[in-house]
Amino acid sequence: MQPLLFNLDADPDLGSRLRTALDAIPGELEQRHFPDGESYLRVHSDPAQRDCLILCNLYRPDNLTLRLLFLADTLRELGANRVGLITPYLPYMRQDKRFHAGECVSSRPFARLLSSSLDLLVTVDPHLHRYDSLDDIYTLKSSVVHAAPMIAEWISQQVESPLLIGPDGESEQWVSEVARLAGAPFQVLTKERRGDYDVSVSLPEVDKWRSHTPVLVDDIISSGRTMLEALKHLQAAGLPRAQVIAVHGLFATDAWQQLEALADVVTCESVPHPSNGISLAKALADATLELLEN
Repeated sequence: MQPLLFNLDADPDLGSRLRTALDAIPGELEQRHFPDGESYLRVHSDPAQRDCLILCNLYRPDNLTLRLLFLADTLRELGANRVGLITPYLPYMRQDKRFHAGECVSSRPFARLLSSSLDLLVTVDPHLHRYDSLDDIYTLKSSVVHAAPMIAEWISQQVESPLLIGPDGESEQWVSEVARLAGAPFQVLTKERRGDYDVSVSLPEVDKWRSHTPVLVDDIISSGRTMLEALKHLQAAGLPRAQVIAVHGLFATDAWQQLEALADVVTCESVPHPSNGISLAKALADATLELLEN
């Protein structure tokens, strides 16, 4: 039986391509707000005995999570076989430790919340720094799509003589894999963060790479300060105009505009943005189908 795919305020283009790749039936959903701001939600498709998938990109989690939980609960109550979430960006993963007394380690309660309401989860390159895998905190069945192959393919097709650069030590394993797949050299910067907007990075050894195009690769760009600092150093060293690539382009405040002034910027379509240029639809669909089959 074909699954139902509900698109909960996510990218309509990605939703259409996912629906085709999954051979899914579009789920009909009515949404609005009451005058007091509370959410109204009604499912018009019959989910009984079907696997139901929800495309809900949680890059704005505080605005979307409550409606996601309402929808998942309603689908279960109406007889859905399994309820799965496809969210290219999985939030609340960076607070994975109590850095100061009294802090909420938000990755854990958020994981419990989703795990209690869903059966399946598909996402793209979550921030796994102190966790070995999502299974450390999530109790549902999950699948992680790795964007490295798609990024490497894009670099191979679009950038001549690339030199891949990771913005910090945490990125080395990830950037080295992209470099391996793209058949390109790489270097990693050393980063010192003194605050959300106060970051300094070291300059890598670049003399032997002056004929190469620097390609800065990271999983998330939020404030953009690390990338900006690196770009300024590379520019001062006389390297060609750089290419910046991110899996998740969050671009707080004017980060995108500042980066665009110094480099060409492209992101995967995990967060809807004008910089999106690397497709994830097929990989998301393949991972979802594998979970459904198992």
